[in-house]
Amino acid sequence: MNTLALGPEWISPEYLIGQFGLVGTLIIVFAESGLFAFLPGDSLLFTMGLFVASGAVSQPLWLVCTLIVIAAIIGDQVGYMIGKVFGPKIFNKPNSKLFKRENLDAAHEFMEKHGPKAIVLARFVPIIRTFAPMVAGATAMKYRTFLTFNIIGGVLWGAGVTILGYQLGQFEVIKNNVEPIFIGIVLISVIPVIFEVLKSRKQKKAAAAGTEPGAGEDPQAPGQRSGRHAKR
Repeated sequence: MNTLALGPEWISPEYLIGQFGLVGTLIIVFAESGLFAFLPGDSLLFTMGLFVASGAVSQPLWLVCTLIVIAAIIGDQVGYMIGKVFGPKIFNKPNSKLFKRENLDAAHEFMEKHGPKAIVLARFVPIIRTFAPMVAGATAMKYRTFLTFNIIGGVLWGAGVTILGYQLGQFEVIKNNVEPIFIGIVLISVIPVIFEVLKSRKQKKAAAAGTEPGAGEDPQAPGQRSGRHAKR
């Protein structure tokens, strides 16, 4: 089975599952959901599904999916609480390049525009799924709303990707080409984010152009003033 080899061996899904089993997978899912980014997420779940299908993991699929979903939901809960308690203080640091107040405001606008579904969509985008619950907490998203969509996202992502790996793991062509498949999935997942960034930049440029001095003046005004001065 060829799994993702985009980083060192010790962080590859195949190595992690082989060394730490289901318990290690649950810890990583929990951490990546609201504490620490740059851990294998989609590839780890997909590979777990492959291992269950091949018998390398002895636990039944229903138990694996249930535990993964619970770990994902709890991880997001912790991330939300961290954002709620420490978020405003972190984002108010004037010299911080990452945790700027304007970034918090931009994230809040994104949440307002896309609604709670952003919590679900973020599950499928690497790195963003780690910070989304923090942003939700920092922007004071209603807890009941967050919890509802956190559960929906946790089920769709945690169980969905694992089951997908299990089902596709029945085919040799899939087992032998996991790496290019996940590269494609990551690229597709990032497209909406890139689109939103470019759209936001375009709107900011348009707004800046509209507020420039003289932007709203009548183009005929200078000529008219010149004419009046000429008569004098």
